[in-house]
Amino acid sequence: MRQLNWVLWWLASIVWSVLFLIAFVHILVREVDGSGAVQTPSLRIVSLIVLLFAFTIPLAIQVIWLLVTLVKERQ
Repeated sequence: MRQLNWVLWWLASIVWSVLFLIAFVHILVREVDGSGAVQTPSLRIVSLIVLLFAFTIPLAIQVIWLLVTLVKERQ
């Protein structure tokens, strides 16, 4: 069970990292966003900050999952 928990944790971490990287690159290379606004450097920074805040929730879940796994493994 421990081994499966670690495999799932690493798999989830990789999936979230890839999703974040794809969204990050998409924000940097797009010229127009969904509303039709032309992307200026300042709008890109705002979009990246919003993306960063959006990914803090999965990051917090991953950290909690890691801590729970480490505590269970020591017992």
